[in-house]
Amino acid sequence: MIWTIIGILLLAWLIGFVVDVAGGLIHILLIIALVVFIAKMLRR
Repeated sequence: MIWTIIGILLLAWLIGFVVDVAGGLIHILLIIALVVFIAKMLRR
């Protein structure tokens, strides 16, 4: 499940660079996803 969320956010982040949609919101969501991913990896 987490990999799906990370993949979708990464895709949205890349599209955001090309189209410049939603400004910094995409980048903030990607950072949140990265923090969640790191937290999950550290808990293992």
